[in-house]
Amino acid sequence: MVAPRTAPLPASSGSPLRSTRTDGLPFPVTLERGGREPLHAQLAARLRAAVLSGALPGGSALPGTRTLAATLGVTRGVVADAYAALVADGTLEATVGRGTVVPVGAARSTAAPAARGPAWLLAFRPPPVDDPLPPAGIVFQTGVTETRMLDVRAWRQAWAAAARAPLPGGYGDPAGEPELRAALAAFVGRQRGLAAGAEEVVVTAGSLHALNVISRGLLPPGSRVLFEEPGYRAARQVLLDDGHEVIPVPVDDGGLTIGPDSPPARLAYVTPSHQFPLGGRMSLPRRLALLEWARRHDALIVEDDYDGEFRYDAPPLPTLASLDAGGGRVLYLGTLSKVLAPGLRTGFLTAPPALIPALVRARTLLDFGHPLPVQRALTWLLAGGHVDRHVRRARRWHAQVRAALTEELAPLAPHATLGGIEAGLHVCLHLHGGLEARDVAARLAARGVHVVTLDLYTLRPVTSQTLVLGFGGLTVDEARRGARIIRAVLAP
Repeated sequence: MVAPRTAPLPASSGSPLRSTRTDGLPFPVTLERGGREPLHAQLAARLRAAVLSGALPGGSALPGTRTLAATLGVTRGVVADAYAALVADGTLEATVGRGTVVPVGAARSTAAPAARGPAWLLAFRPPPVDDPLPPAGIVFQTGVTETRMLDVRAWRQAWAAAARAPLPGGYGDPAGEPELRAALAAFVGRQRGLAAGAEEVVVTAGSLHALNVISRGLLPPGSRVLFEEPGYRAARQVLLDDGHEVIPVPVDDGGLTIGPDSPPARLAYVTPSHQFPLGGRMSLPRRLALLEWARRHDALIVEDDYDGEFRYDAPPLPTLASLDAGGGRVLYLGTLSKVLAPGLRTGFLTAPPALIPALVRARTLLDFGHPLPVQRALTWLLAGGHVDRHVRRARRWHAQVRAALTEELAPLAPHATLGGIEAGLHVCLHLHGGLEARDVAARLAARGVHVVTLDLYTLRPVTSQTLVLGFGGLTVDEARRGARIIRAVLAP
């Protein structure tokens, strides 16, 4: 590195140094005295740009330092330092007997730069998730939850406890810290009746992250996957982006329609507790039929229990994982996003012991595990019973919101009827009598109520005209006001 020298300036101040077409340079050079950059750095930048653009072609000889300094009205040291910096980074060459020259091939290609990256790069597609929340209005958004019922005191104590614990220099266990895995196993046993040991649990960053781990860790390239139609579009896209073949299978009030004629596949992805988005629950005969299908075709099942903690009008059916009873076919996905807050980005999966090493390997290569402070705070909340108490509070809160919503929308029959109301944090409003869901959604948006339509969740065209109303992030008052506007638009 060449140390810059201080160049004396002409007596006048506050104006550019000379800008002339100098001897040997086919372009003017302007240097600003008093600028943020030293004069030698300014000169180096101008010359570098000229070389890269081809204004100084390869093989061109630059003026001597004394000549260029005199022309620009700076000291020789300014030019010498600029030349030295450019020689050091390869922009110029200093050759004995020839002076300072531009190396051949230093100019950029004259071809237009690629505006979209490499030609083989796929065109950008936005992620298949809901748009950002509008700044105002009532938003019936799925996948979110209200956090006002959180115990703030316990929440702060949990993070204080995590902060007091020493932070090791390593990454920790990619499967999750043993204490959190044990706490999650106990939690899912209490909440969903699923008996699982800590060694069968892998901590994830939510259900979608868990599916990424499963897809990468277990499925051979190009695997066939049975998928609910309509279904969780982001999960479907994970499988498609990984190169798997997604086979849409219709659902009805009893869940995925599975039977002896169902096609073979490596995996089936289902949401049996509260089908997303239609809201039905898979009947016990269908659950048993799905397990039999997996046994017959040597397949796995992903059971995404994304909001299984919230049931209102009917007792929960046993999970597929508990019905499997040692069959080694079911991976159960749970999440704390709907229980506590989506921003925690924490969930878990349980899997048969034989699958755990492959899943941990995939988790290691994907991101090397979950943040330790988050794990420790959640362990404190789970072990102290705070999460269980929060679930009970949240269940009462959401039940009240759901009751207000259904009460306000019930008078819409026969113009529209509700479905999927027994559980979860969203309902479907099925439109009848020639009503178009997209048209209704647009009219609602004009009045400050934002909803999504069922066609967003399908691969094939749908004939059903349905609005999907997520109420997890609403208060009772917001749900009532939004429902009344829906009612006014549908039945004026």
